[in-house]
Order: sequence, then C-alpha cells, then structure tokens
Amino acid sequence: MAVSASSPLVFFDTSQPASINTLKVGLFGIGLDTYWPQFDGLEARLTGYVQQVGARLKRPTTDVINLGLIDAPEKAMQAGHRFRQADIDILFIYVTTYALSATVLPVVQRANVPVILLNLSPEPAIDYDWFNSLTDRTRMTGEWLAFCSACPVPELANVFHRAGIPFQQITGVLNNDPDCWREVDEWLDAAYVAQVMAHNCLGLMGNYYSGMLDIYSDPTLQLITFGGQMKILEVDELSALKEAVSETAVQERVQAFHDLFDVQPDCSVAELERAARTSVALDQLAEKYRLGSMAYYHKGTGNPTNEDTMSSIILGTSLLTARGVPVAGEYEIKNAQAMKIMDTFGAGGSFTEYYALDFTDDVVLMGHDGPGHIRIAEGRTKVRPLQVYHGKVGAGLSVEMSVQNGPVTLLSVVEDGRGKLKLLVAEAESVAGPIMQIGNTNSRYRFPIGARQFVNAWNSHGPAHHCAVGVGHIASKISKLGTLLQIETIQVC
Repeated sequence: MAVSASSPLVFFDTSQPASINTLKVGLFGIGLDTYWPQFDGLEARLTGYVQQVGARLKRPTTDVINLGLIDAPEKAMQAGHRFRQADIDILFIYVTTYALSATVLPVVQRANVPVILLNLSPEPAIDYDWFNSLTDRTRMTGEWLAFCSACPVPELANVFHRAGIPFQQITGVLNNDPDCWREVDEWLDAAYVAQVMAHNCLGLMGNYYSGMLDIYSDPTLQLITFGGQMKILEVDELSALKEAVSETAVQERVQAFHDLFDVQPDCSVAELERAARTSVALDQLAEKYRLGSMAYYHKGTGNPTNEDTMSSIILGTSLLTARGVPVAGEYEIKNAQAMKIMDTFGAGGSFTEYYALDFTDDVVLMGHDGPGHIRIAEGRTKVRPLQVYHGKVGAGLSVEMSVQNGPVTLLSVVEDGRGKLKLLVAEAESVAGPIMQIGNTNSRYRFPIGARQFVNAWNSHGPAHHCAVGVGHIASKISKLGTLLQIETIQVC
C-alpha cells in the first residue's frame, strides 16, 4: 500500500514545512495545415483527441499547458516561446497525424525540457469493411489520416537524433489501453519527483560519522545532479530552540507520541518529555528553513546540552520523516536524497542497511538505528528505551518497526568514482517472521534472485552501506526518473 508523501499527521495540519509542488506539463498535438481545407472535419476531430489527452494528464499536482494543434512552422516558433514563458517541466507531443518535423523542432528547442512522444491511434484498428464501403475517396483519405499517427514518428526521431535531443516514445491507443496510460502516469510521477528534488531544501546538521568513508559525499555533485539547495544547520541552534519549548508544548507532544506510537511500559516519563522537547524544536527548525529533507549526526561530546539534544532526537526525526521530511542519520546525504525520492513517489522511504543474512529462510535482515518511517510500518511502531546507542554517544528512546509485508523497493544513490551519480534499485518482498527486538527498525526481505545473489549483485555496484526502502514495486518509475535526470539506473532484481 503506497503512502501519501504530502498528507500531514493529525497534529501538523497547519505547520507542515513540506510544500506540495506543482508539475507544469506542456502538451501540443501536431498536424499539417494543408489538410484542413482538403478534408472536412479532420482538424476538429484531431483537436478533440488532443483535448482528451490533456484531460488524462490533469491531476491535483499538475498544471497542463495545452496549446492544441501546432500545424505550421510559424506557429511552432510561437509555441516554443509560450512553453518557455510557462516554465514547463516536461513536454508531451501528441502525434495525431502526419506533420512536418519543422513544426516540432522549434518548439522542442525553445522549451528545452524532457520530451515524450505520444504515438496514439484513436482506435485499436481501422474498421476495414466500413472504410472500404465508403464511396468518397476524399473522405476515405481523411479517415485514414486520422489513424496516421505512426507516420511522422521516424521523421521526428531522425531530426531529434541529429539535433542531440533526447526523447521517449509511448506507442498505443488513445482509449482503453491500460499499458499505454500506465506509462504516461509513470512519466508524470517521475517528472514530479524530479521537480520536487529540483526545489528541495536539504538540511545538513552536524558532521560525518568519523571514518565511515563510504558515506562521504560531494554536496555540489548532489546539487548539480538533482538541483535544490542545502542549508548547513547548527546543532547549537536546535539546542537553543529546545530550551525555549514550553511545558504545554511538551505535554501535547508526549500525548502525540502515545497517539502515534506503541509506547512500551518501560519508557519513563522523563525520557518521553525529553524526546518531546527535542521533537517540537525540530519542527521549529524545519519550519524556519523550509526543509524538505535532512541528514544529521553529532556526538555532542563535551557539551552536555548538545549531547542531550542529539540523544533525544529519534522520535522527532521519525515524525518528520512520516510527514514528508525524511531524515537520514549518520550525516548520510546520499541516502537523504534516496529517501526523499522514495517518499515523493509515495512509497515511504525508510533508512536501512544490512543487519544479517538468514540462510535458513533465504532472507536478508535489514534495518537501522535512528528514525523510521512510521507510515510504512507493519502495525504500530514501538518506542523502547535503550541504555546505550550502539556505536554512538548517549542513551534514550528509540523506535522499533518492520516495513509493511508485501512488495518493496530498495534505492541507493551511488557515487561512481568518476564524478557522476547513479541510481541502484532492487525489488523484493517484505515478509513476516521473527525480528530482533532491539529497539531498531528491522525487516525481513526476500529477493527473487535469493539472498546470496542479491547481496553479491548489490555490492558489486559499489553503493554505500545505507539505502532507502519503500513500499511497492516502483523500479520502472525510478528508471524513468534516472532518464529525466540523465543519470544511469541499475536494477539488480
């Protein structure tokens, strides 16, 4: 079951920092103005088809800029300027009948956005008996031209290749073709994620975990690839905000913890209040900087106030993650990006790594300490007290959950060592079974190629040891995102 990345938790109705972006979708149909006086009704018929496509592209997060039929080079020049002025994010070209490539190239060059060619026939096939029974050969030609969408596609492809313009094709039927429209929907989803990433503000608070070389990343490369911005945040500011939180706000957040989590009996009131104070301060920090995601890590050693802040942060970061502001621990910038991608696709996106291999059941145990995505949990997420945060300073409350049983997708944003990023993807199943009840997120994943082959295949591409996991099989959508961003996507299973 997919989750909504934008729907707030009940007590965040008016203070949600993550905004809902609008994807601007350009659309035009192509035809040839010479035909209109020759074939009565053809122009109106094809214009109606373009309107049908425009209606199919409309959704709550899209603004469709539909310029109708472009049927002459002069109109193409004007259309290119209009799309550029509208600041579109993606361009759909509906090939309704034969058209000159000169009516298309100027539009695409000026718009300068990803291009999807819709090669859609109005019906699955021509009714040959009816067609051949017509006695008016001019009318017959007009009917044929309404089915002639495939004719100019090679011409357009030739010109795009020679102009160095990437493009994608969807070939199918205007109506009653689920596969065709599933492809359209996936391109819209991928374009929306690319648009969100291009406007996302990633907060970076603290510093890297010392010696964890695989997670060290080039922030500039992230911005070059995905767009967006990064804000360097001070732990000291979060600590200061925490000290100013009112007792009323603390008690309200403690109640929210009980409403949203399965708080275990051994969690003390003092620890819940400490976590609540930090959680409220985190919300204030996220709101101040309009954060869409975050990566953090800080020991706080030598500064009791900061140590108290960082050891009480897990419940607050879990709530931020659940409301569309995914938070990655250990200052894992690449994984914060992967989590934001998964969450914007509506799949969730929880922080995870290998925990162990279960060769008896042929599953990989995966999880992590720190925040979990409670919206994709199997049942209610437990809150447990830990006397020690393994490998880290301090003690406090932590969350324990498994990802919903059913299809899942893993995503890693990988630096390839040659100054490029790539997306590494795998599809699996989250399966029921025993987990380690250690106050961490942990799940059991079964891969179609088996645990041994998955681990070897995944590791061979050199990812960091963290990745993001979300619900549903969405590898095809992620591949389309990679195409739009012009980065390599590798699917191991």
